Formats: sequence, structure tokens, C-alpha cells
Amino acid sequence: MRRVFADTYYWIALLNDRDQGHAAARAISQTLPQPGIVTTQEVLSEVLTYFCAYGRQVRQTIAAFIRQILTDPAITVHPQSSQSFLSGLALYEARPDKEYSLTDCISMLVMRQEAITEVLTNEDHFKQEGFTILL
Repeated sequence: MRRVFADTYYWIALLNDRDQGHAAARAISQTLPQPGIVTTQEVLSEVLTYFCAYGRQVRQTIAAFIRQILTDPAITVHPQSSQSFLSGLALYEARPDKEYSLTDCISMLVMRQEAITEVLTNEDHFKQEGFTILL
């Protein structure tokens, strides 16, 4: 079964109709395998952080969307843990020449652990680590 990793970029583009990647995110969402989407709580935390200053209504809408993701049987959400943090930190330290965020490092490690090669993002960081970006 084909599985893809959903990065912060994808979720934000999907939710924000003013985002330059919105149309592409919506289009690709129609072609994704069911089930087959994998993400992390760290990624979802970044999505919530991105929208935190958009006002009460948007915050409530985004929180409800995140809750839907958490209960959707087609989406696997890897939980945050001390181990995921420390493993991500180790990759972060191992790539001092890169501009990877800690969340990207954790995402890359989950992708390797789950043998996922495709990621819903436009970030070249993932390409630098040998993954195929889909947006």
C-alpha cells in the first residue's frame, strides 16, 4: 500500500485558500491513497502555531480540523514523545550545514521508520535527504 507523509506545508496550503500552494494541495488531496496519509503531532503543532494569530473563528476552525485529523482512520498521526524529540535532535545536530527545523528532522525519521519516500511538501530539505516532494 502506498503511503505519503503530510508535512506542515501541505496542511497549511490545504486550509488557507490564500496560500500559493492551495490549489495544488486541494488537487493532490483528491488523489491520495485511503488510508495512507502519515503525519506527526509535531507537524500538527506547527499548523496550530501558524494560524494562532488569525483570530478566534479561524483558531476554532483549525482546532476542529486538527481534531478531525486525529480521529480520521485514513490518517496515521505519530505521537510526540521524549524519544522522538531526542532522535530528531540527533539528526538536527548531525546536519549543521542544513536549515532543517526540528520538526522536519522528526518527520524525516518517521518517514524512514515507516519506509515512506513521498512527502506532501514543497520544501527542498526533504529532497536533500532523498525523499520525493509532491508539491
